[in-house]
Amino acid sequence: MSKSSGNVFRKLMNPFFVSTGDSESKLEELVAEERKSFSIETLISATRNFDQSLLLGEGGFGPVFKGRLRDGREIAVKRLSKRSTQGKKEFQSEAKSLTRLQHRNVVNLLGYCVHGGERLLVYEYVLNESLDKLLFKSNGGDLLDWKRRRDVIVGIAKGLLYLHDEAPVTVIHRDIKASNILLDDKWCPKIADFGMSRFFFGDETHVSTRIVGTYGYLAPEYFKNAHLSPKVDVYSFGVVVLELISGQKNSSFDRDPGFHNLLEWAHDLFLKHRSWEIVDPVLASSADRDEVEICVHVGLLCVQSDRDLRPAMRRVVDLLARKRSHVSSHLERPARPGYSDSGYWPKFPVSGSTSRSSESENQKTTQNSARSKRQHRGNGETEE
Repeated sequence: MSKSSGNVFRKLMNPFFVSTGDSESKLEELVAEERKSFSIETLISATRNFDQSLLLGEGGFGPVFKGRLRDGREIAVKRLSKRSTQGKKEFQSEAKSLTRLQHRNVVNLLGYCVHGGERLLVYEYVLNESLDKLLFKSNGGDLLDWKRRRDVIVGIAKGLLYLHDEAPVTVIHRDIKASNILLDDKWCPKIADFGMSRFFFGDETHVSTRIVGTYGYLAPEYFKNAHLSPKVDVYSFGVVVLELISGQKNSSFDRDPGFHNLLEWAHDLFLKHRSWEIVDPVLASSADRDEVEICVHVGLLCVQSDRDLRPAMRRVVDLLARKRSHVSSHLERPARPGYSDSGYWPKFPVSGSTSRSSESENQKTTQNSARSKRQHRGNGETEE
Protein backbone atom coordinates (compact mmCIF):
# COMPACT_ATOMS: atom_id res chain seq x y z
CA MET A 1 0.00 0.00 0.00
CA SER A 2 1.38 3.39 -0.94
CA LYS A 3 1.74 6.14 1.64
CA SER A 4 -0.41 8.33 -0.62
CA SER A 5 -3.31 5.87 -0.57
CA GLY A 6 -3.09 5.56 3.19
CA ASN A 7 -3.33 9.32 3.61
CA VAL A 8 -6.40 9.55 1.41
CA PHE A 9 -8.36 6.80 3.03
CA ARG A 10 -7.56 7.89 6.54
CA LYS A 11 -10.24 10.48 5.74
CA LEU A 12 -12.76 7.65 5.61
CA MET A 13 -12.00 6.72 9.22
CA ASN A 14 -14.55 9.14 10.63
CA PRO A 15 -16.33 8.00 13.82
CA PHE A 16 -19.18 5.76 12.70
CA PHE A 17 -20.85 4.01 15.58
CA VAL A 18 -21.54 0.28 15.86
CA SER A 19 -24.73 -0.99 17.39
CA THR A 20 -25.20 -4.29 19.17
CA GLY A 21 -27.84 -6.63 20.53
CA ASP A 22 -31.45 -5.68 19.86
CA SER A 23 -30.42 -3.13 17.23
CA GLU A 24 -29.36 -5.77 14.69
CA SER A 25 -32.86 -6.29 13.35
CA LYS A 26 -33.26 -2.53 12.99
CA LEU A 27 -30.01 -2.35 11.05
CA GLU A 28 -31.19 -5.09 8.72
CA GLU A 29 -34.47 -3.24 8.20
CA LEU A 30 -32.51 -0.08 7.49
CA VAL A 31 -30.41 -1.76 4.82
CA ALA A 32 -33.44 -3.32 3.18
CA GLU A 33 -35.32 -0.03 3.27
CA GLU A 34 -32.56 1.87 1.51
CA ARG A 35 -31.97 -1.01 -0.96
CA LYS A 36 -28.23 -0.61 -0.61
CA SER A 37 -27.42 -3.99 0.87
CA PHE A 38 -24.23 -5.83 -0.06
CA SER A 39 -23.90 -9.51 0.77
CA ILE A 40 -20.92 -10.58 2.85
CA GLU A 41 -19.96 -12.93 0.02
CA THR A 42 -19.78 -9.99 -2.40
CA LEU A 43 -17.46 -8.03 -0.12
CA ILE A 44 -15.28 -11.04 0.68
CA SER A 45 -14.83 -11.58 -3.05
CA ALA A 46 -14.22 -7.88 -3.73
CA THR A 47 -11.50 -7.60 -1.08
CA ARG A 48 -10.02 -11.08 -1.57
CA ASN A 49 -11.19 -11.99 1.93
CA PHE A 50 -9.91 -8.68 3.32
CA ASP A 51 -6.38 -9.28 2.10
CA GLN A 52 -3.86 -7.17 4.02
CA SER A 53 -2.27 -6.09 0.75
CA LEU A 54 -5.50 -4.19 0.04
CA LEU A 55 -5.51 -2.39 3.39
CA LEU A 56 -5.86 1.34 2.78
CA GLY A 57 -5.85 2.58 6.35
CA GLU A 58 -6.87 1.75 9.88
CA GLY A 59 -8.35 3.71 12.76
CA GLY A 60 -10.11 3.27 16.07
CA PHE A 61 -13.33 2.17 14.38
CA GLY A 62 -11.81 -0.42 12.08
CA PRO A 63 -9.77 -0.91 8.89
CA VAL A 64 -10.60 0.20 5.34
CA PHE A 65 -9.88 -2.12 2.41
CA LYS A 66 -9.81 -1.47 -1.30
CA GLY A 67 -12.10 -3.72 -3.29
CA ARG A 68 -13.35 -4.37 -6.79
CA LEU A 69 -16.89 -5.48 -7.58
CA ARG A 70 -17.67 -7.93 -10.38
CA ASP A 71 -18.87 -5.07 -12.58
CA GLY A 72 -15.42 -3.49 -12.31
CA ARG A 73 -16.27 -0.71 -9.86
CA GLU A 74 -13.60 0.01 -7.26
CA ILE A 75 -14.82 0.49 -3.71
CA ALA A 76 -13.49 1.22 -0.24
CA VAL A 77 -14.87 -1.10 2.44
CA LYS A 78 -14.78 -0.04 6.07
CA ARG A 79 -14.96 -3.04 8.41
CA LEU A 80 -16.31 -1.67 11.67
CA SER A 81 -14.70 -2.86 14.88
CA LYS A 82 -16.63 -5.60 16.66
CA ARG A 83 -15.34 -4.29 19.99
CA SER A 84 -17.17 -1.00 19.72
CA THR A 85 -20.58 -0.81 21.41
CA GLN A 86 -21.05 2.97 21.22
CA GLY A 87 -23.97 4.91 19.90
CA LYS A 88 -26.70 2.61 18.60
CA LYS A 89 -28.99 5.54 17.86
CA GLU A 90 -26.17 7.58 16.33
CA PHE A 91 -25.27 4.77 13.96
CA GLN A 92 -28.85 4.20 12.82
CA SER A 93 -29.57 7.88 12.29
CA GLU A 94 -26.30 8.85 10.62
CA ALA A 95 -26.06 5.73 8.45
CA LYS A 96 -29.54 6.25 7.08
CA SER A 97 -28.78 9.90 6.38
CA LEU A 98 -25.38 9.33 4.80
CA THR A 99 -26.54 6.70 2.35
CA ARG A 100 -29.06 9.19 0.96
CA LEU A 101 -26.35 11.72 0.08
CA GLN A 102 -25.49 11.31 -3.59
CA HIS A 103 -23.55 14.09 -5.32
CA ARG A 104 -20.45 14.25 -7.50
CA ASN A 105 -18.77 16.56 -4.98
CA VAL A 106 -19.49 14.38 -1.94
CA VAL A 107 -17.76 11.07 -1.13
CA ASN A 108 -20.71 8.74 -1.51
CA LEU A 109 -21.62 5.91 0.84
CA LEU A 110 -22.74 3.19 -1.56
CA GLY A 111 -24.22 0.83 0.99
CA TYR A 112 -23.86 -1.54 3.94
CA CYS A 113 -23.40 -5.12 4.87
CA VAL A 114 -24.91 -6.47 8.09
CA HIS A 115 -24.00 -10.12 8.66
CA GLY A 116 -24.00 -11.65 12.12
CA GLY A 117 -21.52 -9.64 14.12
CA GLU A 118 -20.10 -7.95 11.03
CA ARG A 119 -20.97 -4.35 10.15
CA LEU A 120 -19.39 -2.99 6.97
CA LEU A 121 -19.75 0.28 5.10
CA VAL A 122 -19.10 0.51 1.36
CA TYR A 123 -17.81 3.81 -0.06
CA GLU A 124 -16.86 4.90 -3.54
CA TYR A 125 -13.12 4.67 -4.10
CA VAL A 126 -11.39 8.04 -4.55
CA LEU A 127 -8.04 7.78 -6.30
CA ASN A 128 -5.98 10.91 -5.67
CA GLU A 129 -4.58 12.68 -2.59
CA SER A 130 -6.48 14.85 -0.15
CA LEU A 131 -6.24 18.54 -0.99
CA ASP A 132 -3.98 19.49 1.91
CA LYS A 133 -1.31 16.97 0.88
CA LEU A 134 -1.06 18.57 -2.55
CA LEU A 135 -1.54 22.18 -1.53
CA PHE A 136 0.78 22.43 1.47
CA LYS A 137 3.51 19.87 0.85
CA SER A 138 6.78 20.78 -0.85
CA ASN A 139 6.28 21.03 -4.62
CA GLY A 140 2.76 19.65 -4.26
CA GLY A 141 1.23 22.96 -5.26
CA ASP A 142 2.89 22.67 -8.66
CA LEU A 143 0.31 20.04 -9.62
CA LEU A 144 -2.49 22.46 -8.85
CA ASP A 145 -2.49 25.12 -11.55
CA TRP A 146 -5.04 27.92 -11.42
CA LYS A 147 -7.69 26.09 -13.48
CA ARG A 148 -7.57 23.10 -11.14
CA ARG A 149 -7.71 25.29 -8.05
CA ARG A 150 -10.67 27.25 -9.35
CA ASP A 151 -12.44 24.01 -10.31
CA VAL A 152 -11.85 22.76 -6.76
CA ILE A 153 -13.32 25.97 -5.33
CA VAL A 154 -16.42 25.68 -7.52
CA GLY A 155 -16.79 21.96 -6.80
CA ILE A 156 -16.64 22.39 -3.02
CA ALA A 157 -19.18 25.21 -3.29
CA LYS A 158 -21.57 22.99 -5.24
CA GLY A 159 -21.09 20.15 -2.77
CA LEU A 160 -21.94 22.43 0.16
CA LEU A 161 -24.95 23.85 -1.68
CA TYR A 162 -26.19 20.29 -2.07
CA LEU A 163 -25.65 19.46 1.61
CA HIS A 164 -27.31 22.66 2.83
CA ASP A 165 -30.22 23.05 0.41
CA GLU A 166 -30.68 20.16 -2.01
CA ALA A 167 -30.01 16.89 -0.16
CA PRO A 168 -32.88 14.79 1.26
CA VAL A 169 -31.80 15.99 4.71
CA THR A 170 -30.05 19.24 5.58
CA VAL A 171 -26.43 18.60 6.55
CA ILE A 172 -24.05 20.97 8.32
CA HIS A 173 -20.62 19.40 7.93
CA ARG A 174 -18.86 21.35 10.73
CA ASP A 175 -15.34 20.39 9.65
CA ILE A 176 -14.77 21.72 6.14
CA LYS A 177 -11.01 21.98 5.63
CA ALA A 178 -8.39 21.11 3.02
CA SER A 179 -7.68 17.67 4.51
CA ASN A 180 -11.36 16.73 4.22
CA ILE A 181 -11.45 17.38 0.48
CA LEU A 182 -10.47 14.37 -1.65
CA LEU A 183 -9.57 14.64 -5.34
CA ASP A 184 -10.48 11.89 -7.78
CA ASP A 185 -8.58 10.86 -10.90
CA LYS A 186 -10.11 13.77 -12.82
CA TRP A 187 -9.28 16.24 -10.03
CA CYS A 188 -12.93 16.51 -9.08
CA PRO A 189 -13.17 17.56 -5.39
CA LYS A 190 -15.25 15.47 -3.01
CA ILE A 191 -16.22 16.46 0.52
CA ALA A 192 -15.29 13.67 2.95
CA ASP A 193 -15.48 12.78 6.65
CA PHE A 194 -18.98 13.32 8.00
CA GLY A 195 -18.08 12.15 11.50
CA MET A 196 -18.78 15.60 12.99
CA SER A 197 -21.78 16.49 10.82
CA ARG A 198 -25.24 17.36 12.08
CA PHE A 199 -28.34 16.21 10.21
CA PHE A 200 -31.57 18.22 10.32
CA PHE A 201 -34.94 16.76 9.41
CA GLY A 202 -38.10 18.58 8.39
CA ASP A 203 -38.43 21.93 10.14
CA GLU A 204 -35.84 21.35 12.84
CA THR A 205 -32.67 23.25 13.53
CA HIS A 206 -30.20 22.75 16.35
CA VAL A 207 -28.07 25.00 18.50
CA SER A 208 -25.53 22.90 20.37
CA THR A 209 -22.85 23.76 22.90
CA ARG A 210 -20.83 20.73 21.81
CA ILE A 211 -18.03 22.47 19.95
CA VAL A 212 -16.30 20.38 17.28
CA GLY A 213 -14.12 21.37 14.38
CA THR A 214 -10.53 22.22 13.52
CA TYR A 215 -8.32 25.07 14.65
CA GLY A 216 -8.06 27.65 11.88
CA TYR A 217 -11.43 26.91 10.26
CA LEU A 218 -13.93 27.62 13.07
CA ALA A 219 -16.49 30.38 12.59
CA PRO A 220 -16.36 32.91 15.46
CA GLU A 221 -20.03 32.65 16.45
CA TYR A 222 -19.74 28.87 16.65
CA PHE A 223 -16.54 28.89 18.65
CA LYS A 224 -17.58 31.67 21.02
CA ASN A 225 -21.29 30.98 21.47
CA ALA A 226 -21.91 27.54 19.92
CA HIS A 227 -24.35 29.02 17.40
CA LEU A 228 -24.61 26.38 14.69
CA SER A 229 -26.01 27.17 11.25
CA PRO A 230 -25.02 26.55 7.61
CA LYS A 231 -23.03 29.80 7.85
CA VAL A 232 -20.47 27.85 9.92
CA ASP A 233 -19.65 25.82 6.80
CA VAL A 234 -19.69 28.99 4.68
CA TYR A 235 -16.99 30.46 6.90
CA SER A 236 -14.82 27.33 6.68
CA PHE A 237 -15.30 27.28 2.91
CA GLY A 238 -14.02 30.86 2.74
CA VAL A 239 -10.87 29.85 4.60
CA VAL A 240 -10.26 27.00 2.14
CA VAL A 241 -10.80 29.38 -0.81
CA LEU A 242 -8.14 31.77 0.46
CA GLU A 243 -5.78 28.87 1.20
CA LEU A 244 -6.19 27.59 -2.36
CA ILE A 245 -5.47 31.01 -3.84
CA SER A 246 -2.46 31.77 -1.65
CA GLY A 247 -0.98 28.32 -1.03
CA GLN A 248 -0.81 29.32 2.64
CA LYS A 249 -2.37 27.52 5.60
CA ASN A 250 -4.44 29.86 7.75
CA SER A 251 -3.41 28.32 11.07
CA SER A 252 0.32 28.56 10.27
CA PHE A 253 0.50 31.69 8.14
CA ASP A 254 4.03 32.97 7.48
CA ARG A 255 3.82 35.01 4.27
CA ASP A 256 3.92 38.41 6.03
CA PRO A 257 5.22 38.83 9.61
CA GLY A 258 3.02 41.90 10.03
CA PHE A 259 -0.13 39.77 10.15
CA HIS A 260 -1.23 36.98 12.48
CA ASN A 261 -3.19 34.97 9.93
CA LEU A 262 -4.06 34.55 6.28
CA LEU A 263 -7.52 36.13 6.54
CA GLU A 264 -6.30 39.35 8.09
CA TRP A 265 -3.54 39.67 5.49
CA ALA A 266 -5.84 38.95 2.53
CA HIS A 267 -8.44 41.44 3.76
CA ASP A 268 -5.81 44.16 4.13
CA LEU A 269 -4.51 43.62 0.58
CA PHE A 270 -8.07 43.59 -0.78
CA LEU A 271 -8.85 46.96 0.79
CA LYS A 272 -5.68 48.34 -0.81
CA HIS A 273 -6.78 47.01 -4.24
CA ARG A 274 -3.83 44.62 -4.25
CA SER A 275 -5.67 41.28 -4.30
CA TRP A 276 -3.29 39.92 -6.94
CA GLU A 277 -0.51 39.85 -4.33
CA ILE A 278 -2.41 37.14 -2.46
CA VAL A 279 -1.81 34.66 -5.29
CA ASP A 280 0.53 31.70 -4.74
CA PRO A 281 3.76 32.49 -6.66
CA VAL A 282 3.56 29.16 -8.51
CA LEU A 283 0.35 30.42 -10.16
CA ALA A 284 1.93 33.52 -11.68
CA SER A 285 1.82 32.16 -15.23
CA SER A 286 -1.50 30.30 -15.10
CA ALA A 287 -3.84 32.46 -13.01
CA ASP A 288 -6.56 34.56 -14.61
CA ARG A 289 -6.58 37.96 -12.88
CA ASP A 290 -10.35 38.50 -13.13
CA GLU A 291 -11.12 35.02 -11.80
CA VAL A 292 -8.64 35.45 -8.96
CA GLU A 293 -10.19 38.75 -7.91
CA ILE A 294 -13.70 37.27 -7.91
CA CYS A 295 -12.55 34.28 -5.84
CA VAL A 296 -10.70 36.50 -3.35
CA HIS A 297 -13.77 38.72 -3.01
CA VAL A 298 -16.09 35.75 -2.50
CA GLY A 299 -13.69 34.12 -0.03
CA LEU A 300 -13.55 37.29 2.06
CA LEU A 301 -17.34 37.64 2.01
CA CYS A 302 -17.57 34.11 3.39
CA VAL A 303 -15.22 34.72 6.34
CA GLN A 304 -16.83 37.91 7.63
CA SER A 305 -17.13 37.96 11.40
CA ASP A 306 -20.89 38.61 11.32
CA ARG A 307 -22.56 35.45 10.03
CA ASP A 308 -25.56 37.43 8.77
CA LEU A 309 -23.28 39.18 6.30
CA ARG A 310 -21.96 35.94 4.82
CA PRO A 311 -23.61 34.74 1.61
CA ALA A 312 -25.50 31.46 1.49
CA MET A 313 -23.88 28.80 -0.68
CA ARG A 314 -26.46 29.27 -3.45
CA ARG A 315 -25.31 32.85 -3.88
CA VAL A 316 -21.66 31.77 -3.70
CA VAL A 317 -22.16 29.29 -6.54
CA ASP A 318 -23.93 31.96 -8.58
CA LEU A 319 -21.15 34.53 -8.03
CA LEU A 320 -18.42 32.07 -8.97
CA ALA A 321 -20.17 31.34 -12.25
CA ARG A 322 -20.18 34.98 -13.36
CA LYS A 323 -17.61 37.09 -15.12
CA ARG A 324 -15.95 39.83 -13.12
CA SER A 325 -17.43 42.53 -15.38
CA HIS A 326 -20.90 41.37 -14.32
CA VAL A 327 -20.28 41.37 -10.57
CA SER A 328 -17.60 43.93 -9.75
CA SER A 329 -19.99 46.84 -9.42
CA HIS A 330 -22.59 44.87 -7.45
CA LEU A 331 -20.58 43.03 -4.80
CA GLU A 332 -20.50 44.58 -1.36
CA ARG A 333 -17.18 45.25 0.33
CA PRO A 334 -16.35 42.45 2.78
CA ALA A 335 -16.26 43.45 6.43
CA ARG A 336 -13.57 42.41 8.87
CA PRO A 337 -12.88 38.65 8.99
CA GLY A 338 -13.70 36.74 12.14
CA TYR A 339 -10.06 35.91 12.76
CA SER A 340 -8.99 39.54 12.86
CA ASP A 341 -9.98 39.77 16.54
CA SER A 342 -7.11 38.24 18.51
CA GLY A 343 -9.57 37.51 21.30
CA TYR A 344 -11.16 34.90 19.07
CA TRP A 345 -8.23 32.48 19.13
CA PRO A 346 -9.06 29.31 21.09
CA LYS A 347 -8.61 29.44 24.85
CA PHE A 348 -9.50 25.75 25.29
CA PRO A 349 -9.15 22.62 23.16
CA VAL A 350 -11.66 22.02 20.41
CA SER A 351 -12.83 18.59 19.31
CA GLY A 352 -11.36 17.79 15.91
CA SER A 353 -8.54 16.11 14.05
CA THR A 354 -5.74 18.34 15.35
CA SER A 355 -3.23 18.26 18.19
CA ARG A 356 -5.62 20.48 20.10
CA SER A 357 -8.35 17.86 20.06
CA SER A 358 -10.76 17.22 22.92
CA GLU A 359 -14.42 17.82 23.53
CA SER A 360 -16.42 20.26 25.55
CA GLU A 361 -18.28 18.31 28.22
CA ASN A 362 -21.18 20.70 28.39
CA GLN A 363 -23.83 19.58 25.95
CA LYS A 364 -27.22 21.09 25.44
CA THR A 365 -29.40 20.89 22.37
CA THR A 366 -32.44 22.98 21.59
CA GLN A 367 -34.77 22.50 18.66
CA ASN A 368 -36.51 25.42 17.00
CA SER A 369 -38.87 25.86 14.11
CA ALA A 370 -37.06 26.60 10.87
CA ARG A 371 -39.96 27.39 8.57
CA SER A 372 -38.28 30.64 7.59
CA LYS A 373 -35.25 28.66 6.41
CA ARG A 374 -37.37 26.56 4.07
CA GLN A 375 -39.19 29.65 2.82
CA HIS A 376 -35.93 31.38 1.94
CA ARG A 377 -34.31 28.46 0.15
CA GLY A 378 -35.70 29.71 -3.10
CA ASN A 379 -33.51 32.80 -3.08
CA GLY A 380 -30.49 31.02 -1.69
CA GLU A 381 -30.53 32.61 1.77
CA THR A 382 -30.95 30.61 4.96
CA GLU A 383 -32.24 32.17 8.12
CA GLU A 384 -31.85 30.77 11.61
